[in-house]
Amino acid sequence: MSKLHFTTKHANEATVTHNWYVVDGTNQTVGRLCSKIAAVLRGKNKAYFTPHVDCGDFIILINAEKVKFTGNKLDEKVYDHFTGYPGGRKEEIAKDLQRRRPEVIIERAVKGMLPKNRLGRKMYKKLFVYAGGEHSHSAQKPQTLTF
Repeated sequence: MSKLHFTTKHANEATVTHNWYVVDGTNQTVGRLCSKIAAVLRGKNKAYFTPHVDCGDFIILINAEKVKFTGNKLDEKVYDHFTGYPGGRKEEIAKDLQRRRPEVIIERAVKGMLPKNRLGRKMYKKLFVYAGGEHSHSAQKPQTLTF
């Protein structure tokens, strides 16, 4: 009896194509939206996904100021930052951060869902978040992506 030999095709930089997508954040829940964005940035939506290769696409998120939180998170969720100096811990609730810098909420959530290595940092650079409905990437001809 002859043996059948199947080989797995691994993606590499030459075979991967990076597409551009626009996602509208209006009335989307933060965590659910960010987990789907992180999956696309990693390339998990593609048939040739390979964990050690950057297979992901570019994501442009517009209307980040219109995302919503469930429950009491808008009033109770605390974002903190430590400057490295004594007494340098800064805290801010989600409502104030969304009013001041709405892009940061999405960026921090997506960054936490990506791998913590140089590949994850490369994937994170493919995310572009805008508070309003306008973006400056029309030359890339992004397609609309809905979740």
